[in-house]
Amino acid sequence: MSIFFTYNDKIYKEGTAIITPDSHSVRYGDGLFETLKINKGIIQLRDYHFERLFSGMNTLQFEIPGYFTAAYLESKILEISKKNQHTSITRVRLMVFRGNGGLYDAEDNSPNYIIQTWSIGKTGELNSNGLVIDVYPDAKKSCDKFSNLKSNNYLPYIMAALYAKKNNVDDCILLNNNNRVCDTTIANIFIIKDDIIYTPPLSEGCIAGVMRRFVIEKIKSDFKIVEKPLSIEEVENADEVFVTNSIRGIRWVKQLGKTKYTGNKIKEIITLIQAQLG
Repeated sequence: MSIFFTYNDKIYKEGTAIITPDSHSVRYGDGLFETLKINKGIIQLRDYHFERLFSGMNTLQFEIPGYFTAAYLESKILEISKKNQHTSITRVRLMVFRGNGGLYDAEDNSPNYIIQTWSIGKTGELNSNGLVIDVYPDAKKSCDKFSNLKSNNYLPYIMAALYAKKNNVDDCILLNNNNRVCDTTIANIFIIKDDIIYTPPLSEGCIAGVMRRFVIEKIKSDFKIVEKPLSIEEVENADEVFVTNSIRGIRWVKQLGKTKYTGNKIKEIITLIQAQLG
Protein backbone atom coordinates (compact mmCIF):
# COMPACT_ATOMS: atom_id res chain seq x y z
CA MET A 1 0.00 0.00 0.00
CA SER A 2 1.27 3.48 -0.91
CA ILE A 3 0.46 5.74 2.06
CA PHE A 4 2.00 8.89 0.58
CA PHE A 5 2.90 10.02 -2.92
CA THR A 6 4.99 12.78 -4.42
CA TYR A 7 3.58 15.35 -6.85
CA ASN A 8 5.89 18.02 -8.23
CA ASP A 9 8.29 18.02 -5.28
CA LYS A 10 5.59 17.93 -2.58
CA ILE A 11 4.41 14.92 -0.58
CA TYR A 12 0.69 14.24 -0.21
CA LYS A 13 -1.38 11.60 1.54
CA GLU A 14 -2.69 8.89 -0.79
CA GLY A 15 -6.13 9.84 -2.10
CA THR A 16 -5.46 13.57 -2.21
CA ALA A 17 -6.86 15.16 -5.39
CA ILE A 18 -4.13 17.07 -7.23
CA ILE A 19 -4.90 16.94 -10.98
CA THR A 20 -7.54 19.11 -12.66
CA PRO A 21 -9.85 18.07 -15.54
CA ASP A 22 -7.71 20.31 -17.78
CA SER A 23 -4.61 18.13 -17.33
CA HIS A 24 -3.13 16.94 -20.63
CA SER A 25 -2.65 13.53 -19.01
CA VAL A 26 -6.36 13.22 -18.19
CA ARG A 27 -7.52 14.67 -21.49
CA TYR A 28 -5.10 13.07 -23.91
CA GLY A 29 -2.89 10.54 -22.15
CA ASP A 30 -0.05 12.97 -22.82
CA GLY A 31 2.92 11.66 -20.90
CA LEU A 32 5.09 8.69 -19.96
CA PHE A 33 5.63 6.37 -17.04
CA GLU A 34 8.33 4.13 -15.64
CA THR A 35 7.79 1.11 -13.39
CA LEU A 36 10.96 0.60 -11.35
CA LYS A 37 12.12 -1.78 -8.64
CA ILE A 38 14.11 -0.86 -5.55
CA ASN A 39 16.10 -3.68 -3.96
CA LYS A 40 18.26 -3.08 -0.89
CA GLY A 41 17.93 0.68 -1.31
CA ILE A 42 19.12 0.65 -4.94
CA ILE A 43 17.01 1.30 -8.04
CA GLN A 44 17.53 -1.74 -10.21
CA LEU A 45 18.52 -0.97 -13.81
CA ARG A 46 18.52 2.72 -12.85
CA ASP A 47 20.46 4.00 -15.86
CA TYR A 48 18.33 2.03 -18.31
CA HIS A 49 15.11 3.45 -16.84
CA PHE A 50 16.21 7.07 -16.84
CA GLU A 51 17.77 6.82 -20.29
CA ARG A 52 14.44 5.56 -21.65
CA LEU A 53 12.45 8.19 -19.73
CA PHE A 54 14.49 11.17 -20.90
CA SER A 55 14.67 9.85 -24.46
CA GLY A 56 10.87 9.55 -24.41
CA MET A 57 10.44 13.06 -23.03
CA ASN A 58 12.60 14.40 -25.86
CA THR A 59 10.50 12.47 -28.37
CA LEU A 60 7.33 14.02 -26.88
CA GLN A 61 8.92 17.51 -27.02
CA PHE A 62 8.94 18.23 -23.30
CA GLU A 63 10.97 21.25 -22.26
CA ILE A 64 13.10 19.73 -19.50
CA PRO A 65 14.30 22.15 -16.77
CA GLY A 66 17.95 22.02 -15.77
CA TYR A 67 17.18 20.64 -12.30
CA PHE A 68 15.02 17.82 -13.70
CA THR A 69 17.73 15.15 -13.91
CA ALA A 70 18.06 11.44 -13.22
CA ALA A 71 19.79 12.23 -9.92
CA TYR A 72 16.93 14.55 -8.91
CA LEU A 73 14.27 11.94 -9.68
CA GLU A 74 16.26 9.20 -7.96
CA SER A 75 16.43 11.31 -4.77
CA LYS A 76 12.67 11.90 -4.88
CA ILE A 77 11.97 8.20 -5.45
CA LEU A 78 14.11 7.13 -2.50
CA GLU A 79 12.62 9.90 -0.35
CA ILE A 80 9.00 8.80 -0.84
CA SER A 81 9.94 5.13 -0.53
CA LYS A 82 11.46 5.87 2.88
CA LYS A 83 8.46 8.00 3.85
CA ASN A 84 6.18 5.04 3.07
CA GLN A 85 8.53 2.73 5.04
CA HIS A 86 9.05 0.64 1.93
CA THR A 87 12.57 -0.38 2.80
CA SER A 88 12.61 -3.90 1.36
CA ILE A 89 11.74 -4.79 -2.25
CA THR A 90 9.67 -1.91 -3.59
CA ARG A 91 7.70 -1.25 -6.76
CA VAL A 92 7.79 2.36 -7.94
CA ARG A 93 5.58 4.12 -10.48
CA LEU A 94 6.99 7.36 -11.83
CA MET A 95 4.71 9.27 -14.20
CA VAL A 96 5.57 12.45 -16.10
CA PHE A 97 2.96 14.46 -17.99
CA ARG A 98 2.20 17.83 -19.50
CA GLY A 99 0.14 20.29 -17.48
CA ASN A 100 -3.17 22.00 -18.23
CA GLY A 101 -4.50 23.24 -21.55
CA GLY A 102 -6.21 22.29 -24.77
CA LEU A 103 -4.85 20.43 -27.74
CA TYR A 104 -3.23 23.53 -29.28
CA ASP A 105 -2.76 25.70 -26.20
CA ALA A 106 -0.96 23.82 -23.44
CA GLU A 107 0.11 26.20 -20.67
CA ASP A 108 3.69 25.00 -21.06
CA ASN A 109 5.68 21.94 -22.10
CA SER A 110 7.57 21.34 -18.85
CA PRO A 111 7.08 17.97 -17.10
CA ASN A 112 4.84 17.44 -14.09
CA TYR A 113 5.50 14.23 -12.18
CA ILE A 114 3.95 11.80 -9.68
CA ILE A 115 5.79 9.08 -7.74
CA GLN A 116 4.04 6.20 -5.90
CA THR A 117 5.60 3.20 -4.14
CA TRP A 118 4.39 -0.21 -2.98
CA SER A 119 6.14 -2.91 -0.97
CA ILE A 120 6.25 -6.24 -2.84
CA GLY A 121 7.55 -9.73 -2.18
CA LYS A 122 10.65 -11.34 -3.60
CA THR A 123 10.78 -11.45 -7.39
CA GLY A 124 13.07 -12.78 -10.09
CA GLU A 125 12.88 -16.52 -9.38
CA LEU A 126 11.36 -18.97 -11.85
CA ASN A 127 7.58 -19.05 -11.52
CA SER A 128 6.71 -22.62 -10.58
CA ASN A 129 3.32 -22.33 -12.27
CA GLY A 130 3.97 -21.29 -15.84
CA LEU A 131 1.85 -18.55 -17.37
CA VAL A 132 -1.12 -19.36 -19.58
CA ILE A 133 -1.50 -16.73 -22.30
CA ASP A 134 -3.68 -15.93 -25.29
CA VAL A 135 -3.70 -13.56 -28.27
CA TYR A 136 -5.73 -10.35 -28.00
CA PRO A 137 -7.79 -10.06 -31.22
CA ASP A 138 -9.27 -6.56 -31.03
CA ALA A 139 -6.34 -4.13 -31.40
CA LYS A 140 -3.23 -3.85 -33.54
CA LYS A 141 -0.27 -1.71 -32.45
CA SER A 142 1.25 0.69 -34.94
CA CYS A 143 4.97 0.64 -35.77
CA ASP A 144 6.01 4.28 -35.53
CA LYS A 145 8.31 6.54 -33.48
CA PHE A 146 5.91 6.50 -30.52
CA SER A 147 5.30 2.74 -30.36
CA ASN A 148 8.32 1.97 -28.17
CA LEU A 149 7.36 4.52 -25.48
CA LYS A 150 5.73 3.66 -22.16
CA SER A 151 3.02 6.18 -22.87
CA ASN A 152 0.19 7.20 -20.54
CA ASN A 153 -2.04 6.45 -23.52
CA TYR A 154 -2.20 2.72 -22.75
CA LEU A 155 -5.61 1.76 -24.13
CA PRO A 156 -4.70 -1.36 -26.20
CA TYR A 157 -2.91 -2.87 -23.19
CA ILE A 158 -5.76 -2.04 -20.81
CA MET A 159 -8.30 -3.71 -23.09
CA ALA A 160 -6.02 -6.72 -23.60
CA ALA A 161 -5.67 -7.06 -19.81
CA LEU A 162 -9.46 -6.97 -19.43
CA TYR A 163 -9.71 -9.63 -22.16
CA ALA A 164 -7.17 -11.81 -20.32
CA LYS A 165 -9.08 -11.51 -17.06
CA LYS A 166 -12.42 -12.28 -18.72
CA ASN A 167 -10.95 -15.35 -20.43
CA ASN A 168 -9.11 -16.63 -17.32
CA VAL A 169 -5.59 -16.38 -18.71
CA ASP A 170 -2.54 -14.71 -17.17
CA ASP A 171 -1.59 -12.42 -20.04
CA CYS A 172 -2.24 -11.68 -23.70
CA ILE A 173 -0.03 -11.13 -26.74
CA LEU A 174 -0.67 -7.96 -28.72
CA LEU A 175 -0.09 -7.97 -32.46
CA ASN A 176 1.14 -5.11 -34.62
CA ASN A 177 -0.51 -3.77 -37.76
CA ASN A 178 1.36 -6.41 -39.81
CA ASN A 179 -0.35 -9.13 -37.75
CA ARG A 180 2.96 -10.09 -36.17
CA VAL A 181 3.87 -10.48 -32.49
CA CYS A 182 4.50 -7.20 -30.69
CA ASP A 183 4.58 -7.74 -26.91
CA THR A 184 2.18 -8.61 -24.07
CA THR A 185 0.09 -6.45 -21.76
CA ILE A 186 2.96 -6.00 -19.27
CA ALA A 187 6.02 -7.62 -20.80
CA ASN A 188 8.26 -8.24 -23.79
CA ILE A 189 8.20 -11.72 -25.27
CA PHE A 190 10.97 -14.16 -26.22
CA ILE A 191 10.82 -17.62 -27.75
CA ILE A 192 13.38 -20.42 -27.87
CA LYS A 193 13.58 -22.72 -30.87
CA ASP A 194 16.40 -25.25 -31.40
CA ASP A 195 18.47 -23.51 -28.67
CA ILE A 196 18.23 -20.09 -30.40
CA ILE A 197 16.44 -17.25 -28.60
CA TYR A 198 14.27 -14.93 -30.69
CA THR A 199 12.46 -11.70 -29.82
CA PRO A 200 10.73 -9.03 -31.93
CA PRO A 201 12.93 -6.00 -32.74
CA LEU A 202 11.79 -2.55 -31.61
CA SER A 203 10.85 -1.80 -35.22
CA GLU A 204 7.91 -4.21 -34.72
CA GLY A 205 6.29 -1.69 -32.34
CA CYS A 206 6.97 -3.30 -28.97
CA ILE A 207 7.68 -1.31 -25.81
CA ALA A 208 11.42 -0.72 -25.37
CA GLY A 209 11.53 -2.72 -22.15
CA VAL A 210 14.50 -2.18 -19.85
CA MET A 211 14.56 -5.84 -18.81
CA ARG A 212 14.32 -6.81 -22.47
CA ARG A 213 17.41 -4.71 -23.16
CA PHE A 214 19.24 -6.07 -20.13
CA VAL A 215 18.51 -9.69 -21.04
CA ILE A 216 19.69 -9.20 -24.64
CA GLU A 217 22.91 -7.51 -23.53
CA LYS A 218 23.75 -9.97 -20.74
CA ILE A 219 23.04 -13.34 -22.35
CA LYS A 220 24.39 -12.77 -25.87
CA SER A 221 27.80 -14.15 -24.94
CA ASP A 222 26.26 -17.39 -23.57
CA PHE A 223 23.29 -17.91 -25.89
CA LYS A 224 22.57 -17.16 -29.52
CA ILE A 225 19.93 -14.44 -29.55
CA VAL A 226 18.27 -13.02 -32.67
CA GLU A 227 15.94 -10.04 -33.01
CA LYS A 228 13.50 -10.81 -35.82
CA PRO A 229 9.80 -10.38 -36.64
CA LEU A 230 7.75 -13.24 -35.22
CA SER A 231 4.44 -14.68 -36.34
CA ILE A 232 1.99 -16.30 -33.96
CA GLU A 233 2.73 -19.58 -35.75
CA GLU A 234 6.39 -19.29 -34.79
CA VAL A 235 5.42 -18.74 -31.16
CA GLU A 236 3.12 -21.75 -31.30
CA ASN A 237 5.93 -23.89 -32.73
CA ALA A 238 8.55 -22.73 -30.20
CA ASP A 239 10.16 -25.07 -27.70
CA GLU A 240 9.99 -22.53 -24.88
CA VAL A 241 8.49 -19.07 -24.34
CA PHE A 242 9.25 -16.46 -21.70
CA VAL A 243 8.32 -12.85 -20.97
CA THR A 244 10.27 -10.09 -19.25
CA ASN A 245 9.57 -6.93 -17.29
CA SER A 246 11.44 -4.84 -14.75
CA ILE A 247 9.42 -5.96 -11.71
CA ARG A 248 9.02 -9.70 -12.22
CA GLY A 249 12.16 -10.28 -14.25
CA ILE A 250 11.79 -13.40 -16.41
CA ARG A 251 8.66 -15.52 -16.29
CA TRP A 252 8.09 -18.86 -17.97
CA VAL A 253 5.08 -19.34 -20.25
CA LYS A 254 3.50 -22.77 -19.91
CA GLN A 255 0.78 -22.54 -22.54
CA LEU A 256 -0.55 -20.52 -25.48
CA GLY A 257 -3.95 -21.77 -26.61
CA LYS A 258 -3.55 -25.53 -26.92
CA THR A 259 0.24 -25.38 -27.26
CA LYS A 260 2.29 -26.30 -24.19
CA TYR A 261 5.94 -25.48 -23.54
CA THR A 262 8.79 -26.68 -21.37
CA GLY A 263 10.95 -24.37 -19.24
CA ASN A 264 14.33 -26.11 -19.19
CA LYS A 265 16.50 -23.55 -20.99
CA ILE A 266 14.69 -20.69 -19.24
CA LYS A 267 16.03 -21.92 -15.89
CA GLU A 268 19.58 -21.40 -17.16
CA ILE A 269 18.74 -17.91 -18.42
CA ILE A 270 17.17 -16.88 -15.11
CA THR A 271 20.21 -18.10 -13.19
CA LEU A 272 22.47 -16.06 -15.44
CA ILE A 273 20.35 -12.92 -15.21
CA GLN A 274 20.00 -13.12 -11.42
CA ALA A 275 23.78 -13.35 -11.10
CA GLN A 276 24.14 -10.23 -13.27
CA LEU A 277 21.54 -8.27 -11.29
CA GLY A 278 23.14 -9.16 -7.96
